[in-house]
Amino acid sequence: MKILFIGDIYGRPGRNAVSAILPDLKKDRSIDLVIANAENMRHGKGVNHSNVTEMQEAGVDFFTSGNHIFKDATILDHLADPDYPLLRPANYPDEVPGNGHRVIESPNGKKLLVINVMGRVFMPGDLDCPFREVDKILKDFEGEELHGIFVDFHAEASSEKCALGHYLDGRVSAVVGTHSHIPTADQRILNGGTAFQSDVGMTGPLDSVIGADKELVIEHFLTQMPLKIEVAGGPKVFQALEIEIDDDSRKAVGLEFIQKTID
Repeated sequence: MKILFIGDIYGRPGRNAVSAILPDLKKDRSIDLVIANAENMRHGKGVNHSNVTEMQEAGVDFFTSGNHIFKDATILDHLADPDYPLLRPANYPDEVPGNGHRVIESPNGKKLLVINVMGRVFMPGDLDCPFREVDKILKDFEGEELHGIFVDFHAEASSEKCALGHYLDGRVSAVVGTHSHIPTADQRILNGGTAFQSDVGMTGPLDSVIGADKELVIEHFLTQMPLKIEVAGGPKVFQALEIEIDDDSRKAVGLEFIQKTID
């Protein structure tokens, strides 16, 4: 099974980049399932239903998220639908709308368990332990017929991401980090067969500060005045990780970081 995971899609430029690049990429590389982090799709913060629909039409099959998932309140009713193709981090309290894991199926019948958890180091909120949360989910799926298990760890600290990767090594097919919007150069298959990258980066404006208008962000750092984020323009970057998983062992047997730019 081949999975393509797209880093945080940032605003309209990110959505445009996905629409321009993904259809041919998905076909040329024979991708079975495409997953994308959606929490920045609406103007750089949050996501709404029309964003999800637009990206589904471009070829994204399923979506994960992070700390901005609730920025647009209109998404709450959709998250309450157990069949909606969008996760919120699993380590939010149980009373929060939405689900943190789901089994999805490719057109050729391959089943993938997708888990979304959020880090606690340098992150807002007071969430449950992401390590123990994944443990609970994996226990619930013991004995299930799955062809792979994918974890999106939405976290700030590289140390926390690396720790979870090693903690889950051999038990899941992939642990891929999101949130920083800056891709790391540590993509590899760990000793137990788990594909890992601390952060896959983002898909959005290249000439920016993690997607935002650079001049506004520079002014904020110079003056410490409140920052109103605006999505940057200009060239766009598409960043994603392709992971190949052995259907029998559920271990990763190949991975490749993909980066493309368009005007």
